[in-house]
Amino acid sequence: MLAQAVGKLGLAAGAQALPAVSLSLSRCFSADGVDTLKKTLSELIPEQQERLKALKKTHGAKSLGDVTVDMAIGGMRGIPGMLWETSLLDPEEGIRFRGLSIPELQAQLPAAVPGGQPLPEGLLWLLLTGKVPTKEQVTAVTEELRERSHLPGHVKRVLNSMPDDAHPMTQLSVGVLALQSGSHFAAAYTRGTHKTKYWQAVYEDSMDLIAKLPQLAAIIYRRTYKNGDLIHPHPTMDWAGNLAFMMGYENPGCLEMMRMYQTIHSDHEGGNVSAHTTHLVGSALSDPYLSYAAGMNGLAGPLHGLANQEVLRWLKDLTAKLGPNPDKEAVRKYVEDTLASGKVVPGYGHAVLRKTDPRYTCQRDFASRYMPEYPLFKLVSNLYEVVPEVLGKTGKIKNPWPNVDAHSGVLLQYYGITEENFYTVLFGVSRALGVLAQGVWSRALGLPIERPKSLTMEMLEKKFTA
Repeated sequence: MLAQAVGKLGLAAGAQALPAVSLSLSRCFSADGVDTLKKTLSELIPEQQERLKALKKTHGAKSLGDVTVDMAIGGMRGIPGMLWETSLLDPEEGIRFRGLSIPELQAQLPAAVPGGQPLPEGLLWLLLTGKVPTKEQVTAVTEELRERSHLPGHVKRVLNSMPDDAHPMTQLSVGVLALQSGSHFAAAYTRGTHKTKYWQAVYEDSMDLIAKLPQLAAIIYRRTYKNGDLIHPHPTMDWAGNLAFMMGYENPGCLEMMRMYQTIHSDHEGGNVSAHTTHLVGSALSDPYLSYAAGMNGLAGPLHGLANQEVLRWLKDLTAKLGPNPDKEAVRKYVEDTLASGKVVPGYGHAVLRKTDPRYTCQRDFASRYMPEYPLFKLVSNLYEVVPEVLGKTGKIKNPWPNVDAHSGVLLQYYGITEENFYTVLFGVSRALGVLAQGVWSRALGLPIERPKSLTMEMLEKKFTA
């Protein structure tokens, strides 16, 4: 197999390390005749800085709307209170990345194979610049990330010192923090770099971190589930494909699935816990490693990044009771019994969306093409025809439609990635594209430290009972 041909790397002390790659802030990555991502970004930033100044001058004092007590005590849900350029979530249309829907991404972004899934490197270019890249530009980004991808030996030693049963998300956070010693931003800030140049160091850190995450995640996977038998990075493969490859999966369909997975989970505007946390910590001028690690600790929470595991657990309980191929009426009865017991149907509903999540739809289309006879996919399809109707009849559900988590675990299971505790790590690797791209823009635009006003119950009671 190709993985064996490329070779495997042991985690034991003294194992041969990959060659180091020396980077500096002035290092230029480019293919002949192709503008680099950083050069393109440098040309865009001044006009966006002026755009923000004009926005503040013209509309700064205008109201964005009322805030209710329910919103204040309900997790600030729905309060418009932050700037987030890379994506926007529409209740009816779903997520748009720099204005483009998921079907538009699939149609416009370059792919690894003809007619295949978009390369996440192309999405990274789009998130940073707002422009759809050419195939040559995406290739240049792939090559740049490959050159930046070396993982220092001390990171492996830190991971190897952790208990074998440490949760993969704990290992991810620790691994990212171990990388922080190489932060360009931390060094630049210590040197007294002018604030107008902060974005350049944040860009370097962000690109370094994004480049290293696939290998970091693969090491966590292999040391946790495959006896520490590591696989060298493929010398020519793309960013997401290499992640699957280093985990030990070479099936072309699995590589395409990973490219899609890493694309659609990358960003979901700024208010979700992982994005908001990364933004909040970064607003204090913590470097991208510290900020991203904080965001991943938020993603690890059961109410955020573990939802697809809850879906799989529920699906497995269903099949254990009804068999692997239950008919729709049996499924309907099981859903009704779930609701009657006071539980929710995991994977359905969303805080913002009011229609089927486009991320669910693209995964469903993928499954229809690559795994049409897979029993778990057939079950999910039956649920799609049954659950919205059952939930709608209750009259209590604003959004009875499936979200991204209703399907993602099924695709991973099909390709043999059955270790459910690792799923959030895959989510986290993808989320780096959105939150770190926004982090670059936050520093380029000079966004201030975030500091919302908090209230006490006594203050609220006095305000409305006086």
